[in-house]
Amino acid sequence: MKRIYYKYKPHYQSNLTLALPVVISQLGHTLVHTADSIIVGHFAGTIPLAAVSLVNSIFIVILVIGMGISYGLTPLIAQESGRKNFKECGKLLANSLLINSIIGIFLFVLIYFGSLLLIDKMGQSPEVVRQSKPYLGLLGFSIVPLMIFMTFKQFAEGLGFTKQAMMISLWGNAINICLGVIFVKGLFSIEPMGVSGVGWSTLIDRTIMALVMAIYVLKSVHFRDYIKSFGLRAINKVRSFSILKIGAPVAMQYTFEVSAFSGAAVLIGTIGAVEQAAHQVAINMASMTYMMASGISAAATIKTGNNFGKEDFLNLRLSAISSYHIVLIFMTFTALLFSGLNEILPWIYTSDKAVINVAAQLLIIAGIFQLFDGTQVVGLGILRGIGDVNIPTFITFIAYWVIGMPVAYYLGITLDMGANGIWYGLTLGLLVSAGLLFTRFHFFSKKLVRQVHKL
Repeated sequence: MKRIYYKYKPHYQSNLTLALPVVISQLGHTLVHTADSIIVGHFAGTIPLAAVSLVNSIFIVILVIGMGISYGLTPLIAQESGRKNFKECGKLLANSLLINSIIGIFLFVLIYFGSLLLIDKMGQSPEVVRQSKPYLGLLGFSIVPLMIFMTFKQFAEGLGFTKQAMMISLWGNAINICLGVIFVKGLFSIEPMGVSGVGWSTLIDRTIMALVMAIYVLKSVHFRDYIKSFGLRAINKVRSFSILKIGAPVAMQYTFEVSAFSGAAVLIGTIGAVEQAAHQVAINMASMTYMMASGISAAATIKTGNNFGKEDFLNLRLSAISSYHIVLIFMTFTALLFSGLNEILPWIYTSDKAVINVAAQLLIIAGIFQLFDGTQVVGLGILRGIGDVNIPTFITFIAYWVIGMPVAYYLGITLDMGANGIWYGLTLGLLVSAGLLFTRFHFFSKKLVRQVHKL
């Protein structure tokens, strides 16, 4: 263990320095929905909490499509930065901003005219559906400013500037929580809005974050050399295609995984509102640790992209493996936390004892799949930094929709194991994804190192 530690020590330090702000920033996206759940659960009740669960299970698919598209910029910026090609970075930013703005508007239209109609046909409780619709509409509109925020965030992080997005996310969440409590409960002579209140607070929060992040990147002295080439003239098909060539498969990777969890939420919703609310509690906590792991993954993408651009394949492999070590240690800690405090943590969200009893069982299962969830998302990040996105996309599809979801349906519905059975199936999907992605990274990186030695 001591020999391994000293072998990877320099990479642990540099990766953690880069990753920690990204972890906090990534966590901010989940904390928005976590705050919504806590505020609604305590101030509005179980049915509104179930409505938030239903909406979040739908919206998260839309969210990760947008985030995945925006991630196409980061490895390209990291690679061009490694080559000291500053002008190309600014040109890539212009293309990414156009793409993400169009995608944001498209996703809003998809939610407004698609999901709001589909939600009536999901077999959910009528009262839950009634309270879900206005919240879903407001969240859908918030995807537009969020995509603008993500554009400038991914650009800055691709160049190694990770703390600024972290601070903006922290302040944004503080605003979201304050406004959410005011709107839901009805303070300062404002009429109580219920579930719609957290929708308005999220929309306002994301609009402010987009404006502040854009102003920072465009005005900061750190990016002066990059921004010189930023403008409409830089937009062309070749650069846009290069971003989408990475971003679209990444969006599909996230979509396959998250849609599996959303599908699980819909399946659980057919069992009952209590189970659906319990699923929301457990998946919210699991989502927090997942987004923190995805921060480690994002840092791994940046480091891998930089080393790939410099053709330093040995350090690419060492840095990547150190990221695996970091996420395994972190996820082991959270697994122990979930398992040890499984009956206490749900009280953060609700005081309904029936919901707490089911959520406590799910948190034990969540503790197990944390390890697989963390390693698979880091594997995706590393391979993304190399530019390898197509095969990993196929792997995620097989893991979640050919193996995970059919097993979840069989155990949870056919064998009547309920929410627990559905979560067992999801855990199997994560295990398969983590194993196959690590295998691909291992052989891919070994091949790169051998090529250098031959030269």
